[in-house]
Amino acid sequence: MVILKGAEVSAKIKEEAEKALEGLGGAVPKLAIVRVGERPDDLAYERGAKKKLESFGLGVKVYAFPAEISHQEFKEAFERINQSKEVTGILLLKPLPKEIDEKEIGCLMDPAKDMDGISPTNIAKVFAGDDTGYAPCTAEAVIEVLKANQIPMAGKRAVVVGRSMIVGKPLSMLLLKENATVTVCHTKTADLKETCRNAQILVAAAGRAKMVNQEYVGKDAVVIDVGINVDEDGKLCGDVDFASISGSAAMATPVPGGVGAVTTAVLAKHLIRAYKASLG
Repeated sequence: MVILKGAEVSAKIKEEAEKALEGLGGAVPKLAIVRVGERPDDLAYERGAKKKLESFGLGVKVYAFPAEISHQEFKEAFERINQSKEVTGILLLKPLPKEIDEKEIGCLMDPAKDMDGISPTNIAKVFAGDDTGYAPCTAEAVIEVLKANQIPMAGKRAVVVGRSMIVGKPLSMLLLKENATVTVCHTKTADLKETCRNAQILVAAAGRAKMVNQEYVGKDAVVIDVGINVDEDGKLCGDVDFASISGSAAMATPVPGGVGAVTTAVLAKHLIRAYKASLG
């Protein structure tokens, strides 16, 4: 089984980003990372994103708010960030505390600064196949991994396990745009294992540690693991039982070191694109 490492894909995107930055005359696009509370997974992603973007030569500023902030207070603060001319793009870490209306904040987001595809405008553009929108970074990272490894999508049977607006649904649209034949599965899917076994490209995005084992994977399938979980030993793992699929899958992404490494590179790519768009 060939292991599809994210570092190699990320390095390719970085090379393209550096060329794009050369044409900006020394200007530095700036990302605002907006975080409410101090959830460990948010802090980990924030550290990783900040480190990756700064390595690309991009600017990052973290706007952190207490978990107990009211919806109105957060809304007012978010609008100031949203309207700031110093901010090229925004990454809003979710989920937000239940006191904050996440849907309303998403609607407030300037689509031109929405780097992770959460605003209604960008969601609509992704579903319409409009390239001027910004797709969620993780969903786009899956496509980047497939393209970088020259894995054809056109005409292939692709199965996505998971229907979230962060990965499952937008990714299904991106795969359709590449002319794959897409099936979206979820907890209510009958014969889930059989459906997955028929996939030539299988994407695991269910959020359940090591759920996908050899019973889900057909011979010579390409398996993309989007999950980030902690197993019973306290170690980071994906939705795929990586060791168990090695005898059937042709290729697979590991966790860690797979799609996650590409997600932040896509974020950097979006930020540079947003800055160039702001110049008209």
